This record gives sequence, C-alpha cells and structure tokens, in this order.
Amino acid sequence: MQDDVSKEITKKTGVTLDAEFAVGDPAQKVALMAASGEYPDIIAAKGDIGKLVDAGAVLDLTELIDKHAPNIKKVLGPYLNRAKYTTEDQSIYAIPTWSAVDEVKAVAGGGFELQHRVVKEAGYPTIRTVQDYEKVIKDYLAKHPTDENGNKNIGLSLNADDWHMYISVTNPATFVTGGSDDGEYFIDQQTHEAIYHFRRPEEKEYFRWLNHMNAEGLLDKESFVQKYDQYKAKVASGRVLGLIDQDWDFNDGQHALKTAGKFDQTYGHYPVTMGEQYKETSFWPTGFMGGYGISISSKAKDPVRIIKFLDYLASDEGQVLNNWGIEGKHYVVENGKRVVPKEVQERINNDNTAFTKESGIGFYWNIMVHYGDGVKDPTGNYYTKNSPELITEGYSDVEKETLAAYKATTWKDLFPKEDEFNVKAYGAAWNIQIPGEDEVSILGNKMKDITWKRIPEAILAKPEDFDKIWDAYQNDLIKAGVEKMEKGYTKYVQDRVKLWSADEGK
Repeated sequence: MQDDVSKEITKKTGVTLDAEFAVGDPAQKVALMAASGEYPDIIAAKGDIGKLVDAGAVLDLTELIDKHAPNIKKVLGPYLNRAKYTTEDQSIYAIPTWSAVDEVKAVAGGGFELQHRVVKEAGYPTIRTVQDYEKVIKDYLAKHPTDENGNKNIGLSLNADDWHMYISVTNPATFVTGGSDDGEYFIDQQTHEAIYHFRRPEEKEYFRWLNHMNAEGLLDKESFVQKYDQYKAKVASGRVLGLIDQDWDFNDGQHALKTAGKFDQTYGHYPVTMGEQYKETSFWPTGFMGGYGISISSKAKDPVRIIKFLDYLASDEGQVLNNWGIEGKHYVVENGKRVVPKEVQERINNDNTAFTKESGIGFYWNIMVHYGDGVKDPTGNYYTKNSPELITEGYSDVEKETLAAYKATTWKDLFPKEDEFNVKAYGAAWNIQIPGEDEVSILGNKMKDITWKRIPEAILAKPEDFDKIWDAYQNDLIKAGVEKMEKGYTKYVQDRVKLWSADEGK
C-alpha cells in the first residue's frame, strides 16, 4: 500500500492491508483455507464462498451492514436483496463488489482481437464471422511470415494456462453462437433451464473451426502448453496477429507495445460469430448481479472496523479516489468538471504499468461496492472514467485511424447494443453461489477435468479424427453425470429468479 491512492485510504481510515493472492488454482487455496481453520480478516472467495460457509469461516454481514455501513446500503439500495446467499439461507456472506450498480458498459474489451496493421493491410474489411477473421490473418501471414528480426509471426494464440482456459478457449464458444455469459452453462431465457454449454451442437462447430485453424498452421502450436507469462511476452513481442481474449488478460503485453511505440501492433476488438445468423452478446445486460464479493472472516478481531473501512470505499469520496486518483495530481476540476491533464493522460496511454503501480488507481475496484460506467455523482461528473469522451482520449492515433475506417468512435460501436437484448432475470449464472458440498459442485469439477482434457485434444487432432474425439467427449460427460448436474444447476438458477423477483420494479 505504497501507491498514492492507498496512502490516501490509510490516511482516511487508518487501515492498511497485507494482501495475499492465490497462485495457481484459487479454488484449491480456498479449500485449504476452509480445512485449516486459519482465516485472514477479509476474504474474496469468488465462486468458492460455499466452502467457507460450510466451514463456518465467514460472518453473516446483514446486521453489520445495517448498523455500520450507510454508504454500502445507499449504493446497493434495492439490490441488497441480491447479496443473499440462497433462498433457504438468506444470510449475506459476501458483500457484492464485482458487479457495478446501474452500469451501462462503455468499454468493449473482449470479442476477437486483431492487430491494427493486419486490418489496415487488408483494407479494413468487415470482420463479422470466423471466416472473415481467419482470412485477414491468413492473408497477412502469407505476405509477412516473419517479423523484422526473422522471428515467425503467429496467426492466433490462445491463453490456456490454468483458469485462463475459461477466458480464452472455452467461454468464446458460447459468445460466437449467440449465448450469453453464463459461465459453464447455457440458460434457456424462457424456462431458465441450464445445460452444460459444451453439449450444444453449435459449439461443436466452433471447436471444429479452431481445429481447422490448427491444421492450417494459423493457431499457435504452444497455445496449450505455454504459461501465462510466456503468452504475455509473445503479445509484447508484437508477433501475435490475433487473440481471442479479454483486454485485462493481455493488457500487460499490450502496454509493453505502447511503451515501445509499436501502436500498429496493438489490438482492436471485433464482434465475431460463427455466422451472420448469430448476434455477439458482449453487451447483453445482466442488471446488478450480486454474487462475487468480499467476506469478513469469523476469526476477525474487529468486524466493525472492517465494515467501516469497506463502507468508506463505497462512499462517493472513496469511489472517486479509486477511479480518478488524487485531485491536483491525477486530475483537476475545471468549471466543475473533472479533467485528466494532458501529461497524465500521456503516461496512462504510453507508460500504463508504471503509472498504475505508482498511482494505485483502480486497485480497489473488486473489493468495494461501486457504481458502474455511465453513472454520475452528485457533482454531475461520472464516477468512472469510462465515458465515451474519456475513453477516446486513451486511444492512440493508430487506434483512432482503425475506428474511423469502420465509421466508429469507440469499439463498442461495432457491437450489438444492450437494447437488442432482454435483461436476464438471474443476472449471470457464473456468479450463482453453490454450497461447497453440493453434488452440483462435485459434478462440476468432474466435468471440468473431462473438458480441459478433451477440448485441447479435439482442437489439436487431425481434422479427420475430430468427430470421433468429440463423440467420445460427449459420452464421457454423460457417464460422469452431466444430466444430473444440469438438473441440479437449473434449480439454483430458477431459485435465484424467485429470490430476485422481490426487488423487481425498484
């Protein structure tokens, strides 16, 4: 906590944090913690909160919030109901901090990525389907098989290291076939029935396309063996023409390219699907999701002090501090409007890693209750910097040139808009809390083991063997109890719809 924002938080609250981060599988870390009986004061367990609840490791925060957290109550408002654990156990074990209140997303950070130089050389063609995406990569590689140093350029690289597998390899199969982001499930929007999304025939064709990309020599041969640091280093080298990822996952590499002035080797975001009959779903609205958040351990010596600290972060002052930094240093107020000085914006654009480390801006986003993009504070300024005006200030000239060629101002302009979808009644299924010992959780781990073995196998197989491997994969899922898991998960989705219906219309 030696950055500017952290020092200010300590000055305001007297609190410092000694943070420890899970290395490897976070679920394993939480399971070990639950078994040991030794807990830190504050825990962010994400989807594994059930293990801590079962172990009696976390407090019910309902009373603490009611008595000591006026800012948390104000921000969550009618959505406090969505922090409840289950319909049977309506305790609040985690204050929801990963979802933003009243958010209208302004940033398209996902989709399929292509370097600006690749689309420029192709004449800025429409990038709408996997075939469009593949063609520009293939054409560019044919002309430029190596970089200026003789190193091989790479068509498409995937990040399959541990949990990144979800982000770069398996989740996209849902998006490109018209499904919404519901983790490992596809949810019927009418009945709220859940199926394990890999059982959809549409998704089989997506993985067949990745198999084809591999057979054509367009997929990085190291995609399933490289470590995360190696993946980021490849991005930073400028040799990777295309990615299928979220910007927060590859930004370290992209920031290195910006620092080196290689802006034409940074990436744009495109709403790619398997065919024009599908609509890309990055901006399918969830409403406020509840779910993932911050818990206070049952061993904490001073829960009241902790809740007051978290309440400060949720205050207007705390949110502006986290999003904007220190007034006079990271922003100024001109005619009542918060403005980022030119020299500060240049550091954000071109030296982001060092700037963020020094400033601490954004570090507290996932441990604080907060408003989302598009929400204004009492001064009439946005809480976050992700307003269309400020987003474009962060773009390089090369990025602006690409967007102008597509008659767009921001990357979001290329994607289907929120009003093209109905708000999901359950938020997002990936953040539904499942008790740790529930059979759904146990079966889910079995399916993950099968999937993480079979999907790489199917992608890397000879094309003539793909169907055989896929059929074996589907049979493995049936034998392991996937239908039972789907039935159990369906109940949790339908229960959440019931629980959340209490705050409808508010």
